Amino acid sequence: MMKRIMVAAAGVLLAGAVSCAAQDKGFWTAASTETAKMTGDISIAEAKVTINFVKFPLAPIRRLKPVEVSAMFDADVNAGISGDLYRLRITANKPIVQHNTLCGGEDTEWMATYVTGRTMRVAFFSGDDMPVFTFDAISNSTTLCGRYVYTR
Repeated sequence: MMKRIMVAAAGVLLAGAVSCAAQDKGFWTAASTETAKMTGDISIAEAKVTINFVKFPLAPIRRLKPVEVSAMFDADVNAGISGDLYRLRITANKPIVQHNTLCGGEDTEWMATYVTGRTMRVAFFSGDDMPVFTFDAISNSTTLCGRYVYTR
């Protein structure tokens, strides 16, 4: 009997961990005029991201720590927050909405997400090197292409 309770408890914990890790999955609507103008709506799945109805391959890299999310998205570091970092490749010559590209003349290589409630914040980066998520690095970044807000 005790073994069954332990297995059930482990299952509940695992289900909770999976649902927390998948907070950014699904369809999101652009929450501002700027976001709508640059990216349109976005949808995130396990191996792809769809931006304004165009699909791109996506690879999860790692969870972002609370201090990294705070530096990137100005979130409360003490609120038990986390985010996700993904690798993707959107070529510089691929316009997303009208003639806008995400990173100007450079390929978009990285995407960071942070979800709170029914709002998701996303940052896109260029460059081969993984972005550094500290206040100083973000403030002086030459690879940060833009930050956008979406809602459900």
